[in-house]
Amino acid sequence: MELLELYAQRYGEPFSIGGDGLPLAVYFSHPEALQQIFTADPKLFDSGSGNDPLLPLVGDNSLLLLDGERHQRQRKLLTPPFHGERMRAYGKLICEIAQQVTRQWTRGEPFKVRSSMQEISLRTILSAVFGLHEGERYDQLRQLLSAMVDSIGSPLTSSFLFFESLQKDLGAWSPWGHFLRQKQRIRELLYSEIHERRHLESRDSQHQPLRSREDILSLMISARDESGQTMTDAELHDELLTLLFAGHETTASALSWALYWIYSLPEVQEKLLNELNALTPNLDPSEIAQLPYLTAVCQETLRIYPIALTTFGRILKAPFSVMDYEFEPDTALIPVIYLTHRREDIYPEPQRFKPERFLERQFSPYEYLPFGGGNRRCIGQAFALFEMKLVLATIVSRFQLSLADRRPIQPVRRGVTVAPPSTMRMVVAQLRSEKTPVLL
Repeated sequence: MELLELYAQRYGEPFSIGGDGLPLAVYFSHPEALQQIFTADPKLFDSGSGNDPLLPLVGDNSLLLLDGERHQRQRKLLTPPFHGERMRAYGKLICEIAQQVTRQWTRGEPFKVRSSMQEISLRTILSAVFGLHEGERYDQLRQLLSAMVDSIGSPLTSSFLFFESLQKDLGAWSPWGHFLRQKQRIRELLYSEIHERRHLESRDSQHQPLRSREDILSLMISARDESGQTMTDAELHDELLTLLFAGHETTASALSWALYWIYSLPEVQEKLLNELNALTPNLDPSEIAQLPYLTAVCQETLRIYPIALTTFGRILKAPFSVMDYEFEPDTALIPVIYLTHRREDIYPEPQRFKPERFLERQFSPYEYLPFGGGNRRCIGQAFALFEMKLVLATIVSRFQLSLADRRPIQPVRRGVTVAPPSTMRMVVAQLRSEKTPVLL
């Protein structure tokens, strides 16, 4: 972040890194530039190869690494489960998981915020994506995925993703060797789950179609493209990994930041609590997700410290101009989410956490883009925000928390994302209620 701010201050808009024989990357934060990039013909760009460091993690069938017609096909197949009625079906489940995890908190005893948010996020993914709530496979996936996410988040292990020369399997105790063995075990579990679901679909197709199930894996298996083809097992495996890693880590970071701001700023906490206290009992979770101040808190959380500092680069295949600048093929155009969200001409007092700015006006997708933009925008955006709102509503309505350390915290790098430090701790000062307005 500091380097991006330094370059922006020194060189203005846009600025570039590289050249003179090295790959050239040009960074943009002006809304007009972002609009031109996001609305350009996707065929002008090679957008998948910029994500190559993620290949060992998610596989070469991942939506993140695809381009062209394959990317368009996979995106169409994956989008429906994350919208409308399908998504709302997970509301009560999310609230129940948040209650289960937070019941482990003890009054007066500090707890690590990120660990709790990771547990909520992971259980939600395993339940919503796989339909798994208990059992041996659930326990194994939960343990393996949690361990792998933590290892990838460490500076040492994450460096292996970016430098191929470090990817040496020197046995189970070497960092890369350990990563490969974890990944292989996860692969075996995922393929077992996929094969069982395929068998259920075949067996029950005449009686109870699999598509009547609400978990995302079932919907993915039953989805068909324009030619009537379903995803292969390899495609399902890689997309499941993408959902697991992209959805787990990012949502946990966003929730941790939100709790930090809510309980650091009494006026924010008071306004949010007043809004939640005004709710009628047994309200549908989708109605809670429409609360204006709760929504604004989530939006401001993702503005001030977006989980990804930039979108993935779009590498030019042909000459292209942005705001009268001409760029040659092989140039990487990179919209900078962090700098766009810190522009004073869009967000007065950009360093200040102020949810009210989202109640006062609407921002265009070229001014506010925590989930990226264009045809590469995150398909899980609606689900992530839905989960974030319900988890925060569950926690804030039940607990009065306080920061264990009053010193301001600074973001840290976790793999390809930016997050609060894992050492950030809070304390339960008071238990407000055992129930939330969502649940009976």
